[in-house]
Amino acid sequence: MATDKKVIAFDLYGTLLSTESIAKQLESQFPNKAQSISSLWRRYQLEYTWRLNSMGIYEPFSDITRNALQHALAEHEESLPNDAIASLMKAYDNLSTFPDVQPVLMKLSQISTLTAVVFSNGTLSMVSNSVNSSPHLSPHASVFKDIISVESIKAYKPAPAVYHHLVAKTGKSSAQKGDIYLVSGNPFDIMGARSVGLNAIWVDRGGRGWADAAVPQLRPTAVVRNLEEIVEVVQDT
Repeated sequence: MATDKKVIAFDLYGTLLSTESIAKQLESQFPNKAQSISSLWRRYQLEYTWRLNSMGIYEPFSDITRNALQHALAEHEESLPNDAIASLMKAYDNLSTFPDVQPVLMKLSQISTLTAVVFSNGTLSMVSNSVNSSPHLSPHASVFKDIISVESIKAYKPAPAVYHHLVAKTGKSSAQKGDIYLVSGNPFDIMGARSVGLNAIWVDRGGRGWADAAVPQLRPTAVVRNLEEIVEVVQDT
C-alpha cells in the first residue's frame, strides 16, 4: 500500500452496511417483533464487544453476533432452531448498504490520490464475504485496497490497540497518523480513533449533531450528513 497517500478507513457495520436491514429476514418468523429484535440484536452485539474488552477476553465476532441474536430472542421470549439461526448468520453477510454508499465508492474509484480500506470488528471471513460476495458491495470491491480486521489483535473497537493495528496495516508511521481518516457512523469508534491521534469523520445521517460526552475533549475531525461529503473533507484537510 502506497504510504504517501491519505487513507480513508471505512467502518463496515453501521457505516457502509445497515445492521437494521436484517429485520427483513426476521419478519418471516416474527412479523410483529422483527424491528425490535433487530435493534436489540445490534445493541447486544456491541455491548458484548465492550464487555469482553473490559475483561481482556476475546471471542470471534461471528460468535458474538450469534450469541447476541440468541440473547435478543430470549428477551422477546422467542427462540429459533439451529438451522434458522444459521440462515440469519448467512444473511448477515448480505446486509443492505446505505443509499449514499454506492455514490461515494464510485467517486473514490476515480481518485488515485486516496486509498480506501475497510476497517472492521468483523472477522476476516465475515468482512470478506460482505465485501466480495454481497450484491450491494461486491460491484465496488476493487475500490478497497485492503480489508483490515481486528481479529488478529484479539480486541475490539474502541481499544487503542486496534487503531494502532490500522496504522501498521496501512504502512503509515506514527508520525503519519494524521494521513488516516476513519469514517464511521458509530460514535464510540470515532472516540477510539481520536484518542490515538487519527482523524475521524462521523457520519451523522440522522442530523442530530455530536452529543457523545464520554471524553468531552475528544470530538470528530468533521461531521457529515452523507458519505459523499467525506472526499472533500479529506482532500481539504
